[in-house]
Amino acid sequence: MSTYLPTIKQLQYLVALYEHGHFGRAAEASFVSQSTLSAGIRELESLLGVTLVERSRRVVRFTALGQEVTEKAHRILREAEELSDLVKAAGKPLAGQLRMSVIPTIAPFMLPRILPRLRRERPDLKLMLREETSADAVESLQHGRADCALLALPFATGEVEMAHIADDLLYVALPHDDPRDPPAEIPTSMLEEGRLLLLEDGHCLRDHALAACDRPGLRGSATMIATSLHTLVQMVDNGLGVTMLPQMAIDAGILEGTRVVARPLEEVNAKREIALIWRKNSPRRSDFELLAGELRAG
Repeated sequence: MSTYLPTIKQLQYLVALYEHGHFGRAAEASFVSQSTLSAGIRELESLLGVTLVERSRRVVRFTALGQEVTEKAHRILREAEELSDLVKAAGKPLAGQLRMSVIPTIAPFMLPRILPRLRRERPDLKLMLREETSADAVESLQHGRADCALLALPFATGEVEMAHIADDLLYVALPHDDPRDPPAEIPTSMLEEGRLLLLEDGHCLRDHALAACDRPGLRGSATMIATSLHTLVQMVDNGLGVTMLPQMAIDAGILEGTRVVARPLEEVNAKREIALIWRKNSPRRSDFELLAGELRAG
């Protein structure tokens, strides 16, 4: 066996550069100086005897071989993570560091209710949270930056295992002075084209809301402008339209201080599934199942 093998650190630097496309940002994400990261990648190229990255003043461009090596590095780093996870899984259940990605339409409404109890009852668990969109959360999971992800389904997750947490009903939020006197349940016919306000592209709740409405015309006329549910609520409160909110946000008090009225949508599939997902065949599966149980207990 050759003694001249790439180190985990060198591969981490390479992957960071590929993901960020910039030496400075990659170094910041790796918690090292730019010169340290650059030197590490040069050492890796020297070790392998090839050029992986073409450097210029403005552009970082990976060679074709560099892209192949980076893909392999992703897999090696994921295997290294799983090796570490295997050791952790042999110790105390649901203990040690666990990195969880959570989407923005869940994190502020579910976690404040759950985290205090987790800290009390699982003092050995060091839960590291990162809030990101569903696509970024899945990518973080697949690339080993996260151990698990809490998100809303349906969403394309790839090859993962998952545990159901809850069904989250979708509500229509209307201005308090809506002249139509909204009924106890809102039929989709009450959602006027051009009046539906949704989160901007990248938030899966937008797709869940449009799918629940089952009206193709709404997709083209919906205004996708807000980056948070709180912004949408303020827009509705100011009479700019109507929106869709998950029940967990309403239960968490998102409408407090407003005059917005919320009614459930009158559709069988007007809901999203909250689920915890993790990499297939992860040695920490039992930990994730325990965590899912804690999340379900609320």
